[in-house]
Parts: sequence; structure tokens; C-alpha cells
Amino acid sequence: MVQGLKGILVWVLLAPFLAQAQEVKGEASAGPTLRVLLQEIAEGREVSLFLPEVQGVVRVRSLPQGVWVEGRVQPLWEFPGPYFRLEGRSYRGGVRLLAQGGRLLVVNLVPLEDYLLGVLPAEMPESFPLEALKAQAVVARTFAVNRLNPRASYDLCASENCQVYLGIPAEKARHTEAVRATWGKVLSYQGQAISALYHADSGGMTAGSEEVFQRALPYLRPRPDPYARGPRSQWQLTVSPKKAEGVLRAMGYLPRSEEPPLVLERSPSGRVWRLRLLGVEVGGPEAQRLVRNLGLPSALVEFKGWEALGRGAGHGVGLSQWGAKGMAEAGYGYREILGYYFSGTFLSDLLLGGPGGLPWASR
Repeated sequence: MVQGLKGILVWVLLAPFLAQAQEVKGEASAGPTLRVLLQEIAEGREVSLFLPEVQGVVRVRSLPQGVWVEGRVQPLWEFPGPYFRLEGRSYRGGVRLLAQGGRLLVVNLVPLEDYLLGVLPAEMPESFPLEALKAQAVVARTFAVNRLNPRASYDLCASENCQVYLGIPAEKARHTEAVRATWGKVLSYQGQAISALYHADSGGMTAGSEEVFQRALPYLRPRPDPYARGPRSQWQLTVSPKKAEGVLRAMGYLPRSEEPPLVLERSPSGRVWRLRLLGVEVGGPEAQRLVRNLGLPSALVEFKGWEALGRGAGHGVGLSQWGAKGMAEAGYGYREILGYYFSGTFLSDLLLGGPGGLPWASR
């Protein structure tokens, strides 16, 4: 699988962690419908929706007494699909319109597998190996399932605060192939879908979940990531003292000196854990948030005065996308990739039906 002395050394490094994700089978049944927030629209502002069930465009806006649709007002509207267009962009599934806090929420009601077709192209390049795309499909599916919340108005947003979701225009054949090849598969731990986090590039070492999100999870531990080699695996940037002052003030701190950044303590993965900047000392996940607010790609960084020399991009927890690419190119399958980044998890069947029912696949 891995050839040459360099490959053998890497294999020795990975071997203790490379338990393939085990499969748990189940009977096929219907999968969940996700509620994805596409837009929050200010009260009184009008947007246009194309709805095939009314064979045309309708105008929509939020009013104090509810949602206005072509002259009629009610608290909630729902149109079942099978697709719709919001301001020129098409989405699979239906749409729900509801007023909340003086704003109009436009929520896409979309089957899980259809949703993934609009997520994968936004989260991983089509040029990546198919096994890396499959790993990303499983992780994105698990992330979505983990966010299901019947008590909330929606489950997910369509931005990078959740997963980027771009609807039908973004769909690509290789991403669709990856979704179909992993149909209904999720990562589980102790019978539940895991918190399936991912990032662009670990910089050679992934982070423990508690380093960023304040909660230690057994399947999100720091570990070497030797295959992560991307465009931001190494970088050098200059931090502006003026920007640093503004960032500190925005986070509620008062600068006390002109001192450049100094790392006082590092996390188990080598990321900034305690930092002094302009006379202010910040620790824990807050220190990592400070680093990100400074505009640096990751907290795996050292400072020489106001020069930042770092590795990687993103929070570093979970799947490293460039690491998955490197592993796939070295011959690892998606199960091995997932087994490495999420040690101790199972590749489980979410009890979905087969992939034959993918309408609008060419749109």
C-alpha cells in the first residue's frame, strides 16, 4: 500500500491508529429531511421565489403579523417542491417561510442525501481523489445528522458557520458519485452520530477537541498528520499592531503596552494555548480565538516580533481535508482515512433507502 523508505516510516507512524471503521448494518428505511436556513431577511424587505407548484414567481416578505406572500399573510408557509429557486439559485426539496423576531426565515426542507450534493462541491475540490471525497461525504453527512434539532426553527445554516451549502448549481458528477458510494453511512460512537468536525489542513498535527471547543471527546484526539501537504501547510504573515489593538478591544480587552505577540504556553498539539499581546494575557480556547481574529490561518504558529510563522489552516480538529487527500493518494481507502482521524468510531448504516431516487441529478 505504501512504498519506499519514506512511505514505510509513515506507515509505522500511522499503524497504531489505523483501525478501519467497522460497519454496522441495518434495514433500509426513509432518511431524515433537513431544515437548512438559506437566508434571514429583514422585515419589509421583499424577495422572489420561483415555485413549480404555482408555475411561477411569487413575492415574499416579513410583516409584524406574519409572512406576506402575494397579498396573503399567515404565520408560516410551506411549499413541498420538488425544487424551488430563491433569487436565481435552485435548491432540491421544498421551502418553509416563517417569521421570527421580525425577520423572515427561508428554510430549505431537503432530504439528507440531496443536501449533500450541494455541500460536497463547496467543501472539497472536485480534483481530490475519490476516496477523499467519500470520506468527506461521510463526515458531512454525520455532521448534519448530529445537528438535527426538532425544538429549533432549523437544523443547519447554509454558510461556513455550519457547512457551506450551494444547492443545485454547485453539483458535480464526482461529488455525486462520492455521495452515492457512501449512501446513508455515518460515523457513530456508543450508538450515536459523532460530532464530525473537519478543517482544511492540520499543518502536520491535528488538535484535540478540547483545545478549540472546550470538550474532550475520545475520538477527537491530537495525532500526527504526515500526509497533510496543502498550499497553507506552511505560511508567514505580518500581524498589524493596529489590527491587534482593534481585535483585543473587540474581544473586551484593554491593551496595556506595545508588546508584540508572545506564546507563553502551547496545547498538546502544539497550538497557542496562552498568549500575551500588547500587555494582555489570554489563555485557553480564547487564545486560539484571538489568533484566528488576527487573521492567521491557524493557531499552530510561532511569533518573531510581529512576524507570524505557522502551519496549516483551520481549527485542526477532526478530518484534515488535505491530509485525507494525501492519504488517498498513498492508497488508503475512505474507511481507513476515517478510522485514522476518528479513532474508535464505527461506520454505521443510517437506515436510508438505496440511491436510485435522486431526482434532478442533472440540474
